[in-house]
Amino acid sequence: MKLELGVCLIKDIRFADTTRISDHVLCVNKEELTTLLLADRRLGSLDLEIVRPNERERIIHVLDVIEPRIKVEGPGAVFPGMIGKRERVGEGRSHVLKGVTVVETGQIPGVPEALLDMTGPAAELVPFARTCNLVLIPQFADGLERVECANAIKMAGLKAAAYLAEASRDLQPDHVEIYDLPPLPDLDEGVKGLPRIAYIYQLQSQADLCEPFVYGDNARKLLPTLLHPNELMDGAIVSGNYEMPPCFKNVTYTHQNNPVMHALYHRHKRDLCFVGVIVMNEHPTLHEKERSAVMAAKLAKDILGADGVIITKEGGGHADTDLMLNCQRCEEVGVKTVLVVDEPAGPDGTAPPLSDASSDRADAFVSTGNSNESIELPSVDRVIGGKALAGVSDPPQGALSVPVMMIPSATSQVGFTRLTTVEV
Repeated sequence: MKLELGVCLIKDIRFADTTRISDHVLCVNKEELTTLLLADRRLGSLDLEIVRPNERERIIHVLDVIEPRIKVEGPGAVFPGMIGKRERVGEGRSHVLKGVTVVETGQIPGVPEALLDMTGPAAELVPFARTCNLVLIPQFADGLERVECANAIKMAGLKAAAYLAEASRDLQPDHVEIYDLPPLPDLDEGVKGLPRIAYIYQLQSQADLCEPFVYGDNARKLLPTLLHPNELMDGAIVSGNYEMPPCFKNVTYTHQNNPVMHALYHRHKRDLCFVGVIVMNEHPTLHEKERSAVMAAKLAKDILGADGVIITKEGGGHADTDLMLNCQRCEEVGVKTVLVVDEPAGPDGTAPPLSDASSDRADAFVSTGNSNESIELPSVDRVIGGKALAGVSDPPQGALSVPVMMIPSATSQVGFTRLTTVEV
């Protein structure tokens, strides 16, 4: 399957009379986009704000971050089953607006606070402080249940991302990236003798507001499934994980730009053979977890012929058991494992980093950082998204001391982070 990503570089975003891209500037007709999104009656009102890198601004009540993409050639549509038809994606050409995101915000009962700073130490940890961000600030219709609130802002975010990307349809991209991974029977060409590596991609999916969507449906009953990595780039997986602590979830932007997947693609035919992605959820019961681990190992060994797998998770607690079971079952059938994890190890780093470390085969880890550490944030000039921080008594505009966990992707579960470790 071959996918061309036409990358259109965006250096600034501003409101204008027409939506267009000119000289790397994305101009947005605010009234037109607002009218489009407010066609969903679940939204009582909606405001749009622009936030740029290096501005002393703070976005609060962050729910998700999405990179604008659109299909311009080939089957299907970006975000299939959500705003496009439920058709196979991952081939042809899609355009991506690189350097801009859509940020969903909103106050939904039970959803933990998440914030993004555009300057200061928090900005150093995440990619979204280096992008121009269009922020959606909704007021939900009266009497709307929280699940419907979440669904409403999710659809608004995806529609906004597609609307922005549509401006690139007739443009010549700045450059084109080609992702071409052939079917399994043809995969051995040019890679004989190289280790065959698969990627097991765990998705947190146990309850309302704590689930991703795969081709438009929640993943709660999903069995381990083979996906071509190109499908992820076309939006086959969309985040609906709102109730999870910010550092524990993969936002949609991360699914679209998964760094593990991109690294394996980059190294394909160089020092490994990338054989595919196994997507699986993290079930709530032990017998379902055990069944999925057996099936994932079977796919890796018997279908993909993998010599090794990289396993990432989403969430904590339950997710750690899935991680250990996947590790154990893969190792038992001769597939070597590397586990990528963040560590909620307490403010001083001395608490147990995982809730479950039961597998005696789990001997190769990559840590993405300790999400329980505190971080000192300076005051800002403007706060976008609300007037008060949920669960924090201090004014949102002032200096704050908060756990790193409050910052989306600061200790990304797939390594989408700038944190490093220095041995002294």
